[in-house]
Amino acid sequence: MLVNGKPGNLIGIRDRGLLYGDGVFRTLRAIRGKAQHWPLHYQKLRHDCTALGIACPDAGPLSAELDGLLERHPDGVLKLIVTRGAGTRGYAPQHCADTTHFWDISPLPEYPSDWAIHGIKAQRCQLRLSRQPRLAGIKHLNRLENVLAAAEWNDARLLDPEIAEGLLLDTDGNVIEGTRSNLFLVSRGELVTPELSRSGVAGVQRDRVIDWSAQHNMPLHIRNVGLEEVLHADELFVVNSIFGLWPIRQLEQRRWASFPVAMQIRQTWAEELAN
Repeated sequence: MLVNGKPGNLIGIRDRGLLYGDGVFRTLRAIRGKAQHWPLHYQKLRHDCTALGIACPDAGPLSAELDGLLERHPDGVLKLIVTRGAGTRGYAPQHCADTTHFWDISPLPEYPSDWAIHGIKAQRCQLRLSRQPRLAGIKHLNRLENVLAAAEWNDARLLDPEIAEGLLLDTDGNVIEGTRSNLFLVSRGELVTPELSRSGVAGVQRDRVIDWSAQHNMPLHIRNVGLEEVLHADELFVVNSIFGLWPIRQLEQRRWASFPVAMQIRQTWAEELAN
């Protein structure tokens, strides 16, 4: 682990990231000494820091730190956290001399290989995401809703070990995302992904699917999506920066057996990685 560019694993007890979740983070995958899509992750980091009024570390020093980590750990999961830094007591973000940033690296999780081809089983979570437009789309540190929702489907796995993700709705009944992923539907030859102006996280892989749709002339709509539309879609799949893309083969009583669009996207991404 690096803390403010130096080896270590300690932060101050008054760091606002610890006290209030006052910060942002990015999670990315390292493969053979290369951090996947680092420029896109940095753009998201800068955007999210700006939205919260946090000074974003410059790209140059962060990239140098990243290169040093990759020399020692060429494969794994990299996590970069930026907090507003240490301050005086109270919620008001005052008297923070400097931001804090730190890198952590952990081994890649092991998932069944067939999930990427034959799909996963997903569960609808009971927890409903709150609406907060000021935070919508941002990957901020306060992830308690995701923690509680993930606990639901993790508990459910005791009865059904094949459950691999939970889907989250907001308080209005709109389907928003997975507990750790963004969701896409394929319906009548068009891609649809939930609108994220009131809740949810806009991930890097979500942007990559949106770019793929434009490059392949496939219509894509970003809008509110209800549960019934999800259950009647021709395909469902989820994406994130660690597992890439997983089709969904079962949600509640609905089952899917083929995922032609998801497989096209996977093939494109595999070719990009090979090059």
